[in-house]
Amino acid sequence: MNALLEVEGLCKSFGGLQAVKDVSFSVRPAEVFAVIGPNGAGKTTLFNCLSGALRSDAGQVRFDGTRIDGAPPHEICRHGLVRTFQIVKPFRGMTVAENVKVAAFSRHPSAREAERAARRVLEDVGMDELADVDADTLNVAQLRRLEIARALATEPRLLLLDEMLAGLTGPEAQAMCEQIRGLAARGIAVIVVEHSVPVVLSLCENALVLNFGEMLTHGRTAEVIRDPRVQEAYLGSTGQ
Repeated sequence: MNALLEVEGLCKSFGGLQAVKDVSFSVRPAEVFAVIGPNGAGKTTLFNCLSGALRSDAGQVRFDGTRIDGAPPHEICRHGLVRTFQIVKPFRGMTVAENVKVAAFSRHPSAREAERAARRVLEDVGMDELADVDADTLNVAQLRRLEIARALATEPRLLLLDEMLAGLTGPEAQAMCEQIRGLAARGIAVIVVEHSVPVVLSLCENALVLNFGEMLTHGRTAEVIRDPRVQEAYLGSTGQ
């Protein structure tokens, strides 16, 4: 199967700090792929470069065969690549449905069509009963689902999920994992940034490990986790 996303030699520096250095990998359609590594490894910077929030210094990013590196976020979104954020910031003073409707405008210029699309997405993620609730009143788990709903309203083909399990209880995290599996089952590729090794092993067939901005290794997730370099850099020398 041809790759949906192809990243070749991606680099990004901030002054003398090289946050992402010569990173290359690919993601297939409907694949759940992991980007892991210790804090400060460059994971969020990588997401920002892929989604257009930052312009990379070198390298190429191809989405379904089309180069998107250097394109603005709204154009990359139109191609079908969308990211979420670890810290969810809903539009204040707006309902859940209104938050999702804003995202739906990227595909549906008509207010009526955008409203219908937003309601469909909320039903799909199990938030239809919260549609008219003020988004500021949501708890952490509900905010995470709202973030995914807003992303889905853009009708993506690839979702970048940045630590979507952070702050969730065990049952809430399990429900989120099932939702991610459901996205892949519908044909949506997903790249997750996640610290939980059991979650990564259960969700992701392939993984990329970053350390100080460099690609430590990548490949089948189980093999990646067993790599002694990963044990040392990410899990600790004992692998715990």
